[in-house]
Amino acid sequence: MRLLGIIVLLGLLVAVLASAIGVVWTRHESRVLFVRLTALQAERDGLNIEYGRLELEQATYAEPRRIDEQARSRLGMLQPRPQDIRLLHR
Repeated sequence: MRLLGIIVLLGLLVAVLASAIGVVWTRHESRVLFVRLTALQAERDGLNIEYGRLELEQATYAEPRRIDEQARSRLGMLQPRPQDIRLLHR
């Protein structure tokens, strides 16, 4: 009977130690994942800022006044005179 008690006690001790190691491992993994999550959120925020900046830049480049200005200065394009306009009918 005394041997059975020692075996049960050792079994419980092993179970407690395994449970403690499991808790420590789980907390460590949780911290590692939290650090990774924080880094990914910071990266996401940076990408959102860059996306907003690029949208603003695109809107600036697509502005009709700027396109007209570039067409006139870089390409030498002009507004056609009324006598240069021809209407075609099908």
